[in-house]
Amino acid sequence: MTTTPDLKAASRGLYIDGQWRGADGGATIDVVDPSTEAVLATVPDATLADAGLAVEAAAKAAPGWRNMAPRKRSEILRRCFELMTERAEMLATLISLENGKALRDARGEVAYAAEFFRWNAEEAVRITGEFGIAPAGTNRIVVDYQPIGICLMITPWNFPAAMATRKIAPALAAGCTVILKPASETPLTAYALAAIYEEAGVPPGVVNVLTTTSPVPLTAAILADPRVRKLSFTGSTGVGRALLAEASKHVISCAMELGGNAPFIVFDDADLEAALDGAMIAKMRNAGEACTAANRLYVQSGIHDAFSAGLAKRMEALRVGAGAEAETECGPMITRKAVEKIERLVEDAIAKGAKVVTGGSRPNRPGFFYPPTVLTEATDSAEMATEEIFGPVAPIYRFADEAEVVARANNTEYGLAAYIFTRDLSKGLRVAGAVEAGMIGLNRGLVSDPAAPFGGVKQSGLGREGGQHHGIAEFMEAKYIATSF
Repeated sequence: MTTTPDLKAASRGLYIDGQWRGADGGATIDVVDPSTEAVLATVPDATLADAGLAVEAAAKAAPGWRNMAPRKRSEILRRCFELMTERAEMLATLISLENGKALRDARGEVAYAAEFFRWNAEEAVRITGEFGIAPAGTNRIVVDYQPIGICLMITPWNFPAAMATRKIAPALAAGCTVILKPASETPLTAYALAAIYEEAGVPPGVVNVLTTTSPVPLTAAILADPRVRKLSFTGSTGVGRALLAEASKHVISCAMELGGNAPFIVFDDADLEAALDGAMIAKMRNAGEACTAANRLYVQSGIHDAFSAGLAKRMEALRVGAGAEAETECGPMITRKAVEKIERLVEDAIAKGAKVVTGGSRPNRPGFFYPPTVLTEATDSAEMATEEIFGPVAPIYRFADEAEVVARANNTEYGLAAYIFTRDLSKGLRVAGAVEAGMIGLNRGLVSDPAAPFGGVKQSGLGREGGQHHGIAEFMEAKYIATSF
């Protein structure tokens, strides 16, 4: 089986009701390779008419999918996992081409993305209800869990496979039909996966995929249809707020995985090498383009200098290159605009006292590259202390004691992920309890796991994805039946 992605097949059209079709108006979107700035392919630019067709398809397919035996749904999801695993190298290469992600990171993403199908294939047959006696003894309480209905899913460009499957797999396991709107920067992976779902046996209309350069009116039109009952979004907090406002007009259930500003806390008693290992994962996975990325590295005074020197040495050693090249360890950013934002944040930090240890300036080469960068003496007044960097820049902040670092870590509107390194388990658990975040990595630089609930607090979102029951529960409604038998 070839491991070379077929770009023509991945860009053959919108996927609606099991059919590949051009956009209603015939317009297209260029998909650009961030490593070279060359156009890889074009995909259709969906219109409101296309959105209406997708809703109709999802509605038509809903009864059959909802009423399908859980075991059969489970087997289809399991087959999705198997096909993704068989074609992992092709999918990873496709991700690297359209996203710029280092091939090693893309391989990890595909494995992670496929696992959501295996996990939810197992969960599909374990959806149970509840039965009990009312406290007054007058009746029985029966609680049934039913599919919530048609789901609109909006996913970002940074994890084009995993963000889609983390939503689609539990929705399908619950018995829902879906409309996916992937990011227009990285649509090819979504279409390649749609072909895999079809081959695995997902019926026409159960999954529909639309790409568009007009997401606001298209999303509004879909949410205005009363048959659409769920919005699941991963992206920036600003866009999330706007989507929540739109969904509120129609009282639509929402799951929001939004921005992050993760603190990475290293205490004096931490294992230095373990902390450096964790920092490289938490900061540099996907070249820092992750909502869970370590954004603020707080290092206690006693270990500060050794940690800073060690991190700079490791960052300097990373090979920067095109995502699809096997040797690459840090690929390009997604767009020129993303690089310009990183430049602005670094320049602002330097103007406010930060010192560049390594990196710190854009290389003169084609593609949207920014080098791995370490800053010391970073200050809380810098913009990057409150704004997501979304790039390979590690600002290090010195701190004195536990109370200080917890206060500084919590001084943000975000609360998605946090990382803590200490040999003292009691202190680690105490700080984990005090830090305001939905996910904590304690002596670990990676928190994502399909078997664990993923999500944040404060302005980082609503609801959870993944986990033993959390992820599938997002796509179900509880129905209470009072009976006297």
